[in-house]
Amino acid sequence: MKVAIYTIAKNEEQFVDRWADSCAEADYRLIVDTGSTDNTLAKAYENGVDTAEIIISPWRFDDARNAALALLPADIDYCIALDMDEILLPGWRDQLEQMHDQQITRPRYKYTWSWKPNGQPDLQYGGDKIHTRFGYRWKHKVHETLIPSIVEKQGWCDLEIHHHPDNSKSRGQYYELLAEAAQEHPTDDRIAFYYARELFYKARNGEALLEFQRYLALPSATWQPERSAAYRMMAKCDPDNMEHWLKMAVLEASDRREPWYELAHFHYERQNWRGCYMAASTCLTIVNMPLEYLCESHAWGASPHDLAAISAHHLGLHKEAAQHGTNALNLEPDNERLKANLSFYADAIATI
Repeated sequence: MKVAIYTIAKNEEQFVDRWADSCAEADYRLIVDTGSTDNTLAKAYENGVDTAEIIISPWRFDDARNAALALLPADIDYCIALDMDEILLPGWRDQLEQMHDQQITRPRYKYTWSWKPNGQPDLQYGGDKIHTRFGYRWKHKVHETLIPSIVEKQGWCDLEIHHHPDNSKSRGQYYELLAEAAQEHPTDDRIAFYYARELFYKARNGEALLEFQRYLALPSATWQPERSAAYRMMAKCDPDNMEHWLKMAVLEASDRREPWYELAHFHYERQNWRGCYMAASTCLTIVNMPLEYLCESHAWGASPHDLAAISAHHLGLHKEAAQHGTNALNLEPDNERLKANLSFYADAIATI
């Protein structure tokens, strides 16, 4: 089995050593430079990494990645698109050997996108940027994705990739590229969702609301967790109709924690303790966190127990309040407010 690691880069010298070390077991490593003015290429040379220089104008990520892919040797079995701010964890090659034995064309793996302040993983989801040498190409100007031209066979392995980005680097170009991509492929639900989300991030609420509605009307927009996420963002864009949108979010994906958590928080802010307790309790019945990029850490941490505890206390359910308060504190043992709340719940039980 032969493995190639490839990436596109521009002014990424700070990451080259770490990137090259993490994929040292590869048979071929390629950094395709798209216009660096720093020492990216020199660093790559020092690490024994093959390089190429290309110009993509007008810029689009899929063209750059396809150009890099085209430069890989023909005898490669697996290609790993590993961005400069990502690293492969040790043991990755053994995992790919197993995938190769099973004739998997697109291995799937755990991808850690972000990290909590204490250094623990935050957002994790299933990665999909490993593929066979032939039968795949990249598509879309931004948020590009691999499109198969073969009958692919996916399989999960224990390989992991971690993302450690430079948060000072601007991603401002994404908005314009997404706007262009949405015009280029108006019926593509994935691009429509990403464009609407980008409008939401930029607080262009009216435009975001319209784009989310366009996304939801697309025949291909069938993935319920994503539709639910769209409704949750619509709720924040349209506070006058927030409850309606949150209930729609629940209807789309009642088996996901996130919509129930958002509905519980909505009722908490309005001191609707019965509604808050019902939604928070339902949220907590969902115990298996799926490996999806739409999972949100606050829905899987102490907050649902905290909301359940507060609302239970207001409803006179003091034992339930203490139990949820204990669970919340176990998840955030240094949270002084949770400590004080638990003491308050215990005092309420003592007075019964």
